[in-house]
Amino acid sequence: MAQVLILHGWQNRRPDGHWQRWLAEELGGRGHEVRYPQLPEPDAPVRGEWLAALDDELRGTDPEQLTVVAHSLGCLLWVAHARARAAAGLGDPVARRVLLAAPPSDAVVTAIPEIAPFATSGDVSDERGAISASAVAAALTAASGEPPVVVAGDVDPYSPVEAEGLAARFDLERVVVEGGGHLTIDDGFGPFPLLLELVVGVGAAR
Repeated sequence: MAQVLILHGWQNRRPDGHWQRWLAEELGGRGHEVRYPQLPEPDAPVRGEWLAALDDELRGTDPEQLTVVAHSLGCLLWVAHARARAAAGLGDPVARRVLLAAPPSDAVVTAIPEIAPFATSGDVSDERGAISASAVAAALTAASGEPPVVVAGDVDPYSPVEAEGLAARFDLERVVVEGGGHLTIDDGFGPFPLLLELVVGVGAAR
């Protein structure tokens, strides 16, 4: 059975009715090991504290069995984790598969003071001081056995321009959810069979 780590986003206190709780319950009912932690201070997250919490959750997991499912700011947390591993010279994957649901664009994140430190553009610079997207892409690729996959709504107010999105910037596969918005409760998610299928295999949610 698989191990699954679910990472929530900004201001998310893991409410009933959210697809992440639904996913955790569905997976647990199928016998999978699920970790669905409440990250510290979700309304005023501190990047270093969230990174430390992620490190704690990864202890004892099997990189060949682990799937990470991140949503919104949790996606940028995963990017920061991958970058930190690369900077430390740690090249072995820590997960088999990574699914990044509705990652917000840096343009949006940097405009919100509470979460601006999570912007991916602050992670790495080249010798000219410009952002090196290729270095971030390499770090993301190295952190998981399979290339990360972005799951995104076709019209997401938190990633309004496709060119600014994580998939385009870091050359990641993108699965589009028509009418998905930011993939929240308010957008109708709720049960999210597509995510379940991506975690455990095509057709598993039917």
